[in-house]
Amino acid sequence: MIDIINRAFCSDCEDFMADIPDKYFDLVLTDPPYGIDINYFMRGGKITKGGLAMRGNYDSDDTHIGSIPSKNIINEIIRVSKHQIIFGGNYFADMLPPSSCWLVWDKLNGSSHYADCELAWTSFDKAVRKYSFRWNGMLQHDMKNKEQRHHPTQKPVELFKMILRDYAIRNGFTKIFDPYIGSGTTAIASKSLGLDWSGCDIKQKYIDITNKRLESVQAVLF
Repeated sequence: MIDIINRAFCSDCEDFMADIPDKYFDLVLTDPPYGIDINYFMRGGKITKGGLAMRGNYDSDDTHIGSIPSKNIINEIIRVSKHQIIFGGNYFADMLPPSSCWLVWDKLNGSSHYADCELAWTSFDKAVRKYSFRWNGMLQHDMKNKEQRHHPTQKPVELFKMILRDYAIRNGFTKIFDPYIGSGTTAIASKSLGLDWSGCDIKQKYIDITNKRLESVQAVLF
């Protein structure tokens, strides 16, 4: 197997994971496609027939997020990692084992038309936990250090850093994997915390964005 640590690859995730040994990664932290139109996520934003009339480098085909992961992909994610945190797991819960530990991301949206929360399934035998972090169109939790949006379903780096502190660092995990790396949130959060990471995405565009965003990230070792 080639060295895949701290590298992002343009690859179909199922093909990529086929060469990874069992339980190679400590944790998968990922946000796979939910299989629904981008209009579902962007209610309250400006949508045009041809695509998004919003800030960000979105392609016309980004207006549909893609199909949900297959059962085989879910099985592979579980095979290659010791633990998993999968955003949007409520959309394909029938393919995941029962869990007592769901993560609830409260976006602090107030009375907007955006979804109030998003859910993440986890493999941990712990209680449900809530993370509050504002991410509502132009409004972000840290307005002085706003993140540029590169992907329609991009998650905030600070949210993933909070999750990694609680579920990776506290457990002594060091190798993090994201089979749907998108614009690189998992990689950036991992590198920021001094963790090793790996990931893949089927679009070269997003691998390029991930690598560009990583250039300015400085690790803070714990």
